[in-house]
Amino acid sequence: MRAFTEWVGAGRKLTQTGNLTLSDARALVALLQTGDEIDPKIGDRVFRTKSSTELPELNLIVEWAKAAGLVRVVKGRLLPVKKAAPLLKDPERLWEAAFTALEKMGEALFPRNYWYASLVGEEFALIWPALLRRLYGGPVPVADLRELAWEIASPYYEMHDPQAQRRMTDHDIDRLLTVLVRLGAVELTEETAILTPVAVNAVRRSRGEAAPGEPIYQIRVTLQESADPVIWRRLLISPGITIDRLHHILVAAMGWEDCHLHLFTAGGVLYGKPSAEWDLNVVDERRTSLTQVLPQAGAAIEYEYDLGDSWRHDIVLEEILTAEEGVRYPVLVDGMGACPPEDVGGVGGYAYFRLVLANPEHDEHDDYVRWAGLKSAQEFDPARFAVAAARRALASDR
Repeated sequence: MRAFTEWVGAGRKLTQTGNLTLSDARALVALLQTGDEIDPKIGDRVFRTKSSTELPELNLIVEWAKAAGLVRVVKGRLLPVKKAAPLLKDPERLWEAAFTALEKMGEALFPRNYWYASLVGEEFALIWPALLRRLYGGPVPVADLRELAWEIASPYYEMHDPQAQRRMTDHDIDRLLTVLVRLGAVELTEETAILTPVAVNAVRRSRGEAAPGEPIYQIRVTLQESADPVIWRRLLISPGITIDRLHHILVAAMGWEDCHLHLFTAGGVLYGKPSAEWDLNVVDERRTSLTQVLPQAGAAIEYEYDLGDSWRHDIVLEEILTAEEGVRYPVLVDGMGACPPEDVGGVGGYAYFRLVLANPEHDEHDDYVRWAGLKSAQEFDPARFAVAAARRALASDR
């Protein structure tokens, strides 16, 4: 990409369809040693290359440079982005720009043609973040990554031959991994993929997570009006995360199913995902960091989950500690109390639910056992906190 951007120089004229001219494409295939074959010969027949888009490796470099913000198209010309010039002299920043740009690369990595549309390419906006989260957790069997992509994409389509489509999806995930290896973002063994240290650091920075030696927050989350026992969780989390990310951490740690709306309140200001359907002035939680709402030890905010049942949680910043080497955050330290069932009716409904379960003679006892999906009332213990399950949920959401 550096060599390509330098080749662009002061600018290059594009075709009417916005592609490189064939003469420029021919020069670049040689200059960049992309390995693309121009005018391929099959048997006695020569198939003339008619567009630079027929040269997949060159086209990948061009689109990647655009996605990384190194070049742009203006009035039929390909021009360098002046403010990106320092990246060309900084290998680490250039690498991170290329890695970050991958989220925009679905169409370039898996271009459509008249006979094939890649499910991975079509749903790349969903698949890539999911793959990255899975890889960020440590070594992953390649088979698991293929399965994850299939699970995400396949429900959206009716397929005449699902087995063939599945084989193509697996092939496309293998192609993506090959590109990641070339980038230096992934190492592959015979059956396993793992992010390289530089990729782990890039993902960590993109997620606002603390590096060793940086500040780490210890917070206590308490479900308001809970009693016998009070339901609470203690967590270690990175202060640089957004509170949108905090929501997902809280759902996993508490045990909620994340199937309802939520809001944060800090200093009288509401934070959430703005929507035209809201009759509220809501600040975008995706653009708000945790440090903005919890700036110092002792600060507190409120988190409301399910605006119908209105489960309100107090979140208090207890201490500011130091992130440790080799520890992946967030960390669930401890806690107490089972998470109430979804849609039970809030604090009052939960109290009634517990009352009914505790009395086998109650008229609604059997109905509530079935409603809660229990084999027996004894299966639900309001004092039991399944800490191992909560930690697994947190790990899978990283």
